Amino acid sequence: MLSYYKTENGRMEQLTSCEPGCWINCVAPDDREVNSLISDFGIEPDFFRAAMDEEESSHIDNEDENTLIVIDIPIVEKEENNISYTTMPLGIIITEKNVITVSIKDNPVVGEFAQGLVRNVQTNLKTRFVLNIMLRVAARFLQYLKQIDKISNYVEKELRHSMRNKELLQLLDIEKSLVYFSSSLKGNEITLEKIMRGRVIKMYDEDHDLLDDVLIEVRQAIDMSNIYLNIVNGIMDASSSVISNNLSSVMKAFVPFLVLAVIPLIIFGLYGMNVSFIPFANFWFPLILAAGLTAVTFFAMKKKKAL
Repeated sequence: MLSYYKTENGRMEQLTSCEPGCWINCVAPDDREVNSLISDFGIEPDFFRAAMDEEESSHIDNEDENTLIVIDIPIVEKEENNISYTTMPLGIIITEKNVITVSIKDNPVVGEFAQGLVRNVQTNLKTRFVLNIMLRVAARFLQYLKQIDKISNYVEKELRHSMRNKELLQLLDIEKSLVYFSSSLKGNEITLEKIMRGRVIKMYDEDHDLLDDVLIEVRQAIDMSNIYLNIVNGIMDASSSVISNNLSSVMKAFVPFLVLAVIPLIIFGLYGMNVSFIPFANFWFPLILAAGLTAVTFFAMKKKKAL
C-alpha cells in the first residue's frame, strides 16, 4: 500500500498522488507498486528487496543518485496473553526530491508521522526528515526498554514467592527481546556514525545537532539494554540456584525416611523367601527385628541431626 504525505502550513497532510518534496510511505507493497516506484524514481530493485527482508541488518547503500538506509525498529508482538518485543527493518530511500519509507507491515514509528503526531517536521527537508524518523525510532527503543524493565521487576517479585514455569518462560522471552534490541541498536549506531561522516547523505549545519541527539539516544538505549540484559541473566542464574537448593533440600528431607523404610523391606524380603535355613523363622521374630533395627537407626540419625 502506498500513501503520500506532505507538510503544508506546519501540518502533515495526506495527498492523493506523488509531488516533489512529499514523503511516500510503502507498507507491504505489492509487485505492481514496487515496479511503479522503480520506474518513476529509477530506484535499484535490490533496495526494495533489502528493505522487505525480515533478516536484513542496518546498513547504507548508494546507487546513482539514490540512497538506501536500513535501520531496525522495535515492535511489540502479542500472542494470546504473552507480550514479546522484537525488531523489524525499516528501509528509507532518499531520492532526488522525495523520501520513501518501506516496511513489511504497519509500525508505530511511521504511524506517528502519518498521523501528524510529530511536530516540526518538514518532508521537503529530506535529511532532517530522515533524522527525525531515526530520533523517533531511538525514543521508541527507550520506551520499550522501560516497559521491559517493569515487566522483569514484576516477574522477579513473583519468583520470590513461587518458582513456576510461567515466570521462568517470561524471563526467557525478556532475555530474547533484550538480545534483539542490543544487536539492532548496535547496528543502528554504526549506520548513524557513517552518516555523521557526511559522505552518505548531504548534511547541513542544523542537521548535525539533530544527528548528535539521535546518537545520544541510541547509545543510551544500548547502555540500558546491556544493563537490563545483565540483570535478567542474574535473575535467571539466581532462580536456577534457588531451584537447585530447593531440590537438594527436598531430597535431603526424604533420604532419612527412605532409609528407615528400607530396613523393614529388607528383613521382610529375607524372611519371605521360600528357604528352610533362615534362623528364627517365626512369625514374631522378623517383626521384632525390623522394629528394633528401625528404632535404633531412627535414634542414631536423630542424634546426628539427620532428621
